[in-house]
This record gives sequence, structure tokens and C-alpha cells, in this order.
Amino acid sequence: MQVAGTVLTFALAFSSSVLLTRSAQAQTFTVLYTFTGTTDGGTPDAGLLRDASGNLYGTTFSGGAHASGTVFELATTGTETVLYSFTGGSDGGSPTARLARDPAGNLYGTTYHGGAYHSGVVFKLNTADSETVMDNIKAGRDGGVFAGLHRSGTGNLFGTTCAGGSFRLGSVFMVNPAGTETVLYSFMGQADGNCPLSDLFRDTAHTLYGTTSEGGASGLGTVYMLTKAGQKTVLHNFTGGTDGAYPQVYGGLVQDTAGVFYGTTLAGGASKQGIVFSVDATGTETVLYTFTGGADGGYPYAGLVQGSDGNFYG
Repeated sequence: MQVAGTVLTFALAFSSSVLLTRSAQAQTFTVLYTFTGTTDGGTPDAGLLRDASGNLYGTTFSGGAHASGTVFELATTGTETVLYSFTGGSDGGSPTARLARDPAGNLYGTTYHGGAYHSGVVFKLNTADSETVMDNIKAGRDGGVFAGLHRSGTGNLFGTTCAGGSFRLGSVFMVNPAGTETVLYSFMGQADGNCPLSDLFRDTAHTLYGTTSEGGASGLGTVYMLTKAGQKTVLHNFTGGTDGAYPQVYGGLVQDTAGVFYGTTLAGGASKQGIVFSVDATGTETVLYTFTGGADGGYPYAGLVQGSDGNFYG
């Protein structure tokens, strides 16, 4: 699955209780880098990762030395450096997801194509820009479409697939530092949900939280939790009414200090243009904002980030 690269801007900042409107004149938009689609990469579908120095790391679906995508670094000055160009062969190709980074500066990610089974890989890119394939995705077993990785403190990588699993409707998987993959849960479709496309959130109790883009009681997506013991619970079923439909395609849920999760839906809401929502531990959903499709935008594809001011941005 590929969504064409698009420059998106968002001029709303909101807290968990109050929507803050800001004057358009107070906002400054700056283009840091424009991709040419050649050796520097093209079609950057995924979100960015920022280090302590302010450098940004990301992937492009296309371009690079072999036209199969790249991993890149963007300095605070706006200078882009291609760290790795995928060949589309055994090393993988066409990455679509956000990267993860360990304390040593190594980067971890996934690709949509390539690998031993032509269904993508889980890879590691060390600080010398040398790539190691940690796991080859096998379409019949794992599914070939998956979101960004979450890395635990012990080095385990957690991710999701849109297809594959025991019922070929998606899975949650773990890859340990040795490269051994374990399927933690296989989605069954219908009320259980299917096709998880968003990144995972993992709390201190090792419980994983995420969304499915389809399935659930109304077939319009769910918010779910998966315990360390493998017990899955649907926290919320989207109905397609004012509560939204099809939760965020890219990105993942974010959690505040009170344990409440926040996210977006691609559609639904009073204007059918998507919403910003919160879900607490009991599964109670609150609609924080409904997009109108006018000057405020519509159809949010990605999740949210929370700033140091407590507001959420998307």
C-alpha cells in the first residue's frame, strides 16, 4: 500500500480539554527540504524521527541510487544525507514506515518490498550506515504491509502487519535482537478487527495498544489492547457516525500522563471528514474535534504528537 507523498500542514493545536485557535498570521511555514525523486529519494510516506540534536531521520518509498527507496538524515540546516539506498533485492525495498532508534544511534525499520520472499524485511542500519536484515517477511505467514516499529529497552522490536497471521487478516509480531520473529496475535476479522496499519504504543506493564483500520462491530476499525500474556481486548469500535471511522492509517496512538490515548480517524464525524478523539482505559471515547473539510482541513491520515506545552499536533 502506498499513499502518494503530500505536503500536509496543520494549523490547529489543542489540549485534552480545550481547543485552541491560533491566528494564521502567527504561523510560519518553512520548507526544510524538497525531494527531487532521484538519488536523494522521493515520496516520503512515513513520519520523521528526531534526535536530541534536532536532526531528522526518515525514509522514502522511491528514489535513491537504485530507485527502491532510501533512509535519510536531514540536518537542522536543511542538508539531506542519504544514509542508505535500498536495492529492492535481498536488502528490501520501498520503506513506508517510521524508523525506530536505539541509544547507540542504530536505526530500525521495515520495507514494503524485497527480501527473501519479496514481501519486505525488518532491517537494522548501524551508525556506519551498514544494513542488516533482521527478518524476512513471508507473505503467507506474516503479511507484507506493516507499520513502523516500536523498540523496547531490551531491544525487542514490535510491529503489525495488515495481512498474514493465522487468518491472513493481520498480526502483531515481535522480532528479538537475534532476529527471531514471534507472532504475538493473529486478527480474526469481523468484531475482532483486521488490518492494523498504525504504529504500536507499549506501556510500562508491557501492554500494547493500537488501532485496526478495518473490522470491529461496524467494520470501520477499532482501538485495541494486547497484554503481555496475549490477551486482546477491543476498547472501542468505531461506528462511522459522530465517533469517526477508519482510525489513523499512519502513526499511532499517543498517551498522556493520565493514561488516556489520543488519535485521529480518516473519516466519520459530524461532517464525515474525520475527527480527533480520546479513549480512556475503560474504552470510553470522547470526540475532541471534528474536521469540516474547509479551512481546517479534513481526512487526517496520520496520528498525533504531544508537545511540551501539553497540546497535540497533527
